[in-house]
Amino acid sequence: MTAPLRVLAVCGSLRQGSMNRALLRAAIELAPAGLAITFWDRAGELPLYNADLDVDPRPEPVASLRAACADAQAILFVSPEYNYSIPGVLKNLIDWGSRPQPDPPLKNKPAAVMGASTGISGTMRMQYHLRQVAVILNAPMMPQPEVILPRAVERFGPDGRLADDSTRALVKRFMAAFEQWARLHAPAPRP
Repeated sequence: MTAPLRVLAVCGSLRQGSMNRALLRAAIELAPAGLAITFWDRAGELPLYNADLDVDPRPEPVASLRAACADAQAILFVSPEYNYSIPGVLKNLIDWGSRPQPDPPLKNKPAAVMGASTGISGTMRMQYHLRQVAVILNAPMMPQPEVILPRAVERFGPDGRLADDSTRALVKRFMAAFEQWARLHAPAPRP
């Protein structure tokens, strides 16, 4: 039997009641057994990226993020769209995980992105911009299936759980495809 892939999941929303956090919880719930997902939920503790702080010893939240990134074999991004792009908290997390060059802890990790929005664009622009940023990480981003949820408030129940059956089926299919993608593109295990 193949060992589960270690997936680091990060969210671009800090709000505890956000639909994107609920979407991430659903993704973890619906993921195949071949993915061992860890949600790193400390993005709000990271200082703004500053090269003066990017030296040993790094601030504790940064050290924690870097260790989680180094341990992961794949990355799952779940995020809202802010002002047609990536939320600052997610970009800051990526900035910390993408330095120092040439061997940052996020480098060469297969990745996937999904997002939920109250509006009709469903995070399309954020996902496009995140794919552009992932180029610096040499992160192969899964192209399809896509989870871009417009009017997401209609898909979640009053308890915050993903309730819409067709959306649950989409997320389940997405996570199964992500396992295949990650296994295909994951770097060789470290000795």
